[in-house]
Amino acid sequence: MENKERCLLVAVQLPNEDEYDMEELGLLVEAADGIVISSITQNRQGIDNRFYAGQGKIEEIAAYVKELEIDTVVFNDELSGSQIRNIEEAVDAKVIDRTNLILDIFAKRALTKEGQLQVELAQLKYSLPRLIGLNKNLSRLGGGIGTRGPGEQKLELDRRRIKEKINDIQNELNDLEKVRETKRKKRMKDQVPVISIVGYTNAGKSTLLNALVESEYSEEEAENKKVFAHDMLFATLDTELRRVRLPGGRRVVFSDTVGFIKKLPTQIVEAFKGTLEEIKYADLIIHLIDINDENLQLHKETTAKLVEKIVDKDIPVLTVYNKIDKIINDKVTTVSTNDIIYISAKNKFNMDLLLNTVDTKINGEKHKYSLKIPNKDIKEYYWLYENRYTENVEFDGEGANLNAVLYDNEKEQYKKYITGEVNG
Repeated sequence: MENKERCLLVAVQLPNEDEYDMEELGLLVEAADGIVISSITQNRQGIDNRFYAGQGKIEEIAAYVKELEIDTVVFNDELSGSQIRNIEEAVDAKVIDRTNLILDIFAKRALTKEGQLQVELAQLKYSLPRLIGLNKNLSRLGGGIGTRGPGEQKLELDRRRIKEKINDIQNELNDLEKVRETKRKKRMKDQVPVISIVGYTNAGKSTLLNALVESEYSEEEAENKKVFAHDMLFATLDTELRRVRLPGGRRVVFSDTVGFIKKLPTQIVEAFKGTLEEIKYADLIIHLIDINDENLQLHKETTAKLVEKIVDKDIPVLTVYNKIDKIINDKVTTVSTNDIIYISAKNKFNMDLLLNTVDTKINGEKHKYSLKIPNKDIKEYYWLYENRYTENVEFDGEGANLNAVLYDNEKEQYKKYITGEVNG
């Protein structure tokens, strides 16, 4: 079994700041395949420019490093190159900050060419102002957490060559953005609505996308279209798009985005700007929330603020509370409304309700009608068969008889074919 890096967590607790960060920092270390041995928090009015924490606290950290055989000291905030250098010299261990840790996890999880380019761009932008501190960092232990991605060789490039590399990656990402824009324009031309799933990391977005896929395809087809889903921070990074047919029959695209997190590094937001901006073109946003999250309100607000930064127009939001199969508080209300739905993506509980609610919000109300379409207009039947829910289809010498779902704004268009409304 591979030996995991032994990590010591360090945070400065500023006035009016959430104490939850340390718990989350520990989860991030675990996601990077490290092990948390201990943690230290110091209450201060501000961050020390030289050592982040006070010098006395740094001496205490150095003692812990020696006593507990710590490999890596992980700081809860972003450090400057000089802070990294000063702290490393004082504690005699590798030093990384929260941003470097998150970038490291992203480097490990990015699977597509675009995702890998986005992460490398973020890491190079992070490393550029920290070359001296990071190069000492890399030479200390030769790898491990915080050193994935560009690697030692690339980080030793001078600033000019790093800037050239950043420019090259940016050009590649711009080319990929043009491809994505072409696909987006085609969806808009074909009038295919987009529903963007957003939420704090580990809210269950990928599990929800898989449940939606299973509602649309056969078991074999669904298996090929599923995305990776696992109970961990940032299990998936790459934006995934899946076509799904709503109950009325209209096809839409569900888009899964990278999970949000408090203090999501600026470099990540900038590098993933192209894929994150898919949210801007959504017809509906599903804000997915883990109902059992101890920090539910904080995570809900964090996601809402990040979406606000990305989206520059009013897009309807449907709030969806997930994982009610694990609910432990009997007093929690789980009565769904038009704007709040309670589901279990894992157990597929209330998935029909979710799809019907999305259908109504995207397309309006719908009803089922019996129709008789004459042979001269038979193309109308074929369109309905492909694009709307149909049943009880019968052909006679005069044309097609069927039941079909029509949205209210379509009723006038098909009025001459309608012979009655069908209940149920």
